[in-house]
Amino acid sequence: MTQFDYDLFVIGGGSGGVRAARIAAAEGGVRVGLAEESRMGGTCVIRGCVPKKIMVNASAFPHLVQDARAYGWDARIGEFDWSRFRGQLEAELDRLEGAYRGTLKNAGVTIHDARATVVDAHTVVLSTGERFTTKHILIATGGWPFVPDVPGRELAVTSNEMFHLDQLPRRALIVGGGFIACEFAGILNGLGVQVTQWYRGEQILRGFDDEARGHVAKAMIAQGIDIRVNTDVARLDRTETGIRATALDGATTEYDLVLYATGRKPNTAGLGLEGVGVALDRDGAVKVDDWSQTAVPSIYAVGDVTNRVNLTPVAIREGHAFAYTVFRGVPTKFEHKSIASAVFTQPELGTVGLTEEEAKAQGPVEVYSATFRPMKTLFAGREDRMLMKLLVSQTTRKVLGCHIVGEGAGEMIQLAAVAISMGATKEDFDRTVAVHPTAAEELVTMRKPSRVV
Repeated sequence: MTQFDYDLFVIGGGSGGVRAARIAAAEGGVRVGLAEESRMGGTCVIRGCVPKKIMVNASAFPHLVQDARAYGWDARIGEFDWSRFRGQLEAELDRLEGAYRGTLKNAGVTIHDARATVVDAHTVVLSTGERFTTKHILIATGGWPFVPDVPGRELAVTSNEMFHLDQLPRRALIVGGGFIACEFAGILNGLGVQVTQWYRGEQILRGFDDEARGHVAKAMIAQGIDIRVNTDVARLDRTETGIRATALDGATTEYDLVLYATGRKPNTAGLGLEGVGVALDRDGAVKVDDWSQTAVPSIYAVGDVTNRVNLTPVAIREGHAFAYTVFRGVPTKFEHKSIASAVFTQPELGTVGLTEEEAKAQGPVEVYSATFRPMKTLFAGREDRMLMKLLVSQTTRKVLGCHIVGEGAGEMIQLAAVAISMGATKEDFDRTVAVHPTAAEELVTMRKPSRVV
């Protein structure tokens, strides 16, 4: 019998890799090693959803203070101290990284702070020169921001650098129309930055429900974000006072900061995967089956590196399923369906299930949609409008999708996802007594469809 140094070697210390390592190591006698070349915690904890949500929270306070005055409080807000905030943010990220390391060590995982590459089906080599054999290898290296090859691209930053800026810009250009671009547009706008957003497509948030993304775009524009669709960068040039961005139509504008949020690519370059027989798709994503297994039986992959559903909770569930299948003898598949998500734009967008465009392709669909001014901001004199939307199959009466735009959408969609994943029908929603006065009650009080498609 072949003797290996490890039973499992994980490459990547993000959410999926850490979960898989911990669950595997918890099974008595399983020897687990994990290599991470950067900081433990991966994209979500170090340069993604966690610091981003903290920045979203910070950017919301000016509106809260305005509302407080409308409610009778003698409330005022001064200047935003970016350097103070950044220091506290970095301290929090240090704390979280320490917690991840502690969790792994407590589980018995051996941590290697180094880059790992795959030599063969059962061997990895580290940038330190160390070489280990292992029965199984798990690739969990996540994704990396993609910046198109335009002249001057080196002058731009990506989401990786946004949490560590020396100072806030006065004028910022955000290139891209996905959720990362739109979230940072709201963050910077809320922090007092003059924000322009260029997107080459017809409407921001491609892939989300058309009505919902239109609602978000209208609200962002109302808040002062200059969204320009059908627009892209031809080149960037350094000037004495900033960065000049030239659009494809020749128009030029100067900014202090240019953020590229034009998508992410699977982080597989230089890992040696193709050389050992692991198949990659055209974008570099690791091809896996329903069990997260690659073409090489001993090598698996989870998370964004597989480009299935690129969400942190999905990576965690994939890692968990892998560990249960391989090390606990409990065959477990993670079903990539009815996955709820939230976009922390301002206003928030929460979504689960099918979009209207996807649903109507499956058969006749009743669309229940309502927009209204929520009580909290209505009283404060704001023109904010919420959107609540349900998509119902005329044949089965099941709720196929739910889309919410407005304050608390991320919190609400989590609970709606439970019902929808259980196969709830419109009549189940109708039988549910409303909680009054709340915005969420609209989900169970829409009685007549606004249209049938």
